Amino acid sequence: MIMRYFLVLLFMVSLNCFAQDYKTQIADYRKGYMNDFLKDERSPLKKDDLQFLRFYDADSTYRVTAQAEVVMNGPAFLMPVFSGAGQQYERYAVLKFMLKGKPMQLTVYKSIALSKNPLYSDYLFLPFTDDTNGKDTYGAGRYIDLRTGDFKNGTVVIDFNKAYNPYCAFASGYACPKPPDENQLNIAVEVGEKLFGKEVKH
Repeated sequence: MIMRYFLVLLFMVSLNCFAQDYKTQIADYRKGYMNDFLKDERSPLKKDDLQFLRFYDADSTYRVTAQAEVVMNGPAFLMPVFSGAGQQYERYAVLKFMLKGKPMQLTVYKSIALSKNPLYSDYLFLPFTDDTNGKDTYGAGRYIDLRTGDFKNGTVVIDFNKAYNPYCAFASGYACPKPPDENQLNIAVEVGEKLFGKEVKH
């Protein structure tokens, strides 16, 4: 009986330590995300604007492992953007996973233009919409970045805590891809970046 109690206590302590470590990881990720705005010459935000970035609390239950079915020889297509001409993408893989006890599916894409640049040839793009859009999060959806190296043995980890807003959420004049209809999640994804806390002039 004492041993069983000890094991349960040890398990609970381990879970708590994992939760704290995970929150630290996400906090560090967000610091890097904010710093990237200051490094990008095309950034819509300045240092004083960073205080208006808002996020949900980190929640490790929104970090899921998906089964990935790579799309072989998929045709390129034009993904619409919020401003300007569309951009050429190809479907890289279909991702199937469970989120909050429900089966979900998303498609991850590869940019034709970026794939020709050796620095970004392994970059993948995961745009999505969910039931928080227009309420707590940007109305037109959010993005998650992945890389081809993230795919291992037919699986990939999707961390919705790293979902971020397109530049169009902060200013007009940016060609931000619109998440395709196939990437609509019928659930409220209450992690990642929230609506910008400052009025946006369009």
